[in-house]
Amino acid sequence: MDQTPRRMLGQPLSSPTTQPKKRSTSVMSFFSKVSWNLRLQKQEPLKNVFFILAETARDPSVKKRHMVMRGLGTMACETPDKVRKYKKIILDLLVHGLYDPVSSEVIHESMKTLTIILGKMQGKALGSFFIDITLQTRTLLDDENDSLRYSAFVLFGQLADLAGRKWRSFFTRQVKQTQDSLLTHLQDRNPQVAKACKTTFRACSPYLRQSKDYSFQNEEDQRNPKLCRQLSHYHPELLQFFYANKIL
Repeated sequence: MDQTPRRMLGQPLSSPTTQPKKRSTSVMSFFSKVSWNLRLQKQEPLKNVFFILAETARDPSVKKRHMVMRGLGTMACETPDKVRKYKKIILDLLVHGLYDPVSSEVIHESMKTLTIILGKMQGKALGSFFIDITLQTRTLLDDENDSLRYSAFVLFGQLADLAGRKWRSFFTRQVKQTQDSLLTHLQDRNPQVAKACKTTFRACSPYLRQSKDYSFQNEEDQRNPKLCRQLSHYHPELLQFFYANKIL
């Protein structure tokens, strides 16, 4: 991911000096109109709507890019059938927002909307978007911003449930590379993040099982000493869960 410093959540967004306030107001009006028309089922052709969204998602204005991500979330809640129909276009826009090189607000809104949409899609027809979403979400698990970490853990746990056979091998590698982050954030300074991490750890637990290739090893050799030691000290109930399900 682009290492360009991102604006922290909660900080006010500066309005571009070259863009008159009227433009910003018109964009707000557009999204209000789209939402209202969708409810009345008298919307302009959705292809035109998505064309405008795609154009705005690449606008230099952070505020407008953020608005697109939020607008997609509104559409997902109000018209889930349309989301399923245009899922590839919507996922492309959200992944673009997830990789925003500047704004934490855009990334955060994209993750929240992805959580809504993936829930409605049940992981169907994600295609290669699954890889793009997983790789970026993984990098955000250790972000310094509490809100980003929380949303990243929620989304990563959701991806664990949606991996299926097609992406199981890929996601197993990702979980094993993420193991240290999972252990670290069980003790996160933010209680909500720690709770989300614990839930995600459980969701990811099937991917921590030893491969059958190592079945010749005795039980002690198969266990991960670092993982067992840390869970035993901080979260014995999780360790018990892993033992009961033959994960460790």
